[in-house]
Amino acid sequence: MKPRVLLENKQLEITLTRLCYQLIEVHNDFSNTVIIGLQPRGIYLAHRIQKLLEGILKKEIKCGDLDITFYRDDFRKKELIPNRTNIDFIIEDKNVILVDDVLYTGRTIRAGLDAMLAFGRPNDVELLVLVDRRFSRHVPIQAKYTGLVIDSIETQNVKVDWKETDGKDKVTLIDK
Repeated sequence: MKPRVLLENKQLEITLTRLCYQLIEVHNDFSNTVIIGLQPRGIYLAHRIQKLLEGILKKEIKCGDLDITFYRDDFRKKELIPNRTNIDFIIEDKNVILVDDVLYTGRTIRAGLDAMLAFGRPNDVELLVLVDRRFSRHVPIQAKYTGLVIDSIETQNVKVDWKETDGKDKVTLIDK
């Protein structure tokens, strides 16, 4: 089956802007809120959201990158390359927006929650994802902010391309 484009360029820009305004409705000026992107691909979404929010609110928004490699339940089974964690702020008693590109089984988010606790105990944690693949959870996790919800089957993958690494912004549903 031919790959199906779900979002690209302007559609993605509109989706990210909508997500930012949803965040502002809940977090106002972000004075007690931080953003943490999950490595490897959630960091691109987190930094895009950060830049858009800074443009809208005209203030600095704290954003960090979290490596979850050693918190994954499959890290001994796969040859995973650790990434770099970059969180230069305290999350103790903060509202944390955890960001990833695709929510599928929920196992990556579970690992992210475990890894995040090494940096303190947040007041609240919310999940923002670009694409939510419903009906496929292994862990009972749900995103509060979602760019796009799709129904897909196990033999399909969602591929998110980012300008920063892939040269283009595009979300595609691909058969394995």
